[in-house]
Amino acid sequence: MLLLAVMWGLSIPITKLGLETVPPLMFTALRFLVAVPLLLILAAGRLRVPLRAVPSIIALGVMGITLGNVAQSFGVQGTSASVGTIISATIPIFIVIFASVRLGQPVARRHWTGLLAAFGGIALVAVGSGSGVDDLSKTTMAGVMWMLVSALAIAFYYIWSAELTDRYGTLPVAAWNAFAGFIAILPLAAYEMAGASYEVTAQAIWAAIYLGVMVTAAGLLLWLYILRAVPARVAASVQYLQPVFGITAASFMFGDQLSPLFVAGVAVILVGLALAVSNKRAVPEAAVPHE
Repeated sequence: MLLLAVMWGLSIPITKLGLETVPPLMFTALRFLVAVPLLLILAAGRLRVPLRAVPSIIALGVMGITLGNVAQSFGVQGTSASVGTIISATIPIFIVIFASVRLGQPVARRHWTGLLAAFGGIALVAVGSGSGVDDLSKTTMAGVMWMLVSALAIAFYYIWSAELTDRYGTLPVAAWNAFAGFIAILPLAAYEMAGASYEVTAQAIWAAIYLGVMVTAAGLLLWLYILRAVPARVAASVQYLQPVFGITAASFMFGDQLSPLFVAGVAVILVGLALAVSNKRAVPEAAVPHE
């Protein structure tokens, strides 16, 4: 989970690098041009799924891959690297809500307290992270709304993915929904390319490779494994470390200034995480002294 937090934490600032010369839809298509063949290769020999699963897998891909990632690209373009990372940190809260509703996973009061405390820590981190120094780092209301749409779509995508992988397997579901989402992105990217100026630089290519390999392919498979191994509240809450890594990276990449509030926010996040992942265990009867 810590490894995943690092991998995904770097995604927002690295997306920012790619968007410096390539427009959002085209960059998203480049990212999945890398990820989809990799997922299909990894799933080779296990790609067959029942016909009844196809509509759900296609809908999953369009929601999570097309809507979620396209909205994220527009959102990152319209927010600073730090602000974009902070808003994406609402994903864990939405994941826990959806898991409670769809998967019936219980969430105790102390767990909600921990989640909300961690989110409060992220607010402190945001205040202490400063702002970007170039035009691309300016935050707009449209950018904020796109990031929120992305957070909702991706959170639901993760929970729905967990449901489908339980039925049909992790690799085939991951490969086919990524393929469906990629196909849905292509006409949008082609339309954008026809009317926008762009330059596919080495920086944009390396950014797309990182996002395709580490964030989409490896990150998605790791996340689906984690969701099956621990409760959603635990898996989701650890993602609150994601903004810490993202903002720290942004401070080096875009000149965002960090303050003591950043350190205080990190401390609050860690306390919130401790509450969110806590699990009270009953005392074994044999350990209780008898009169």
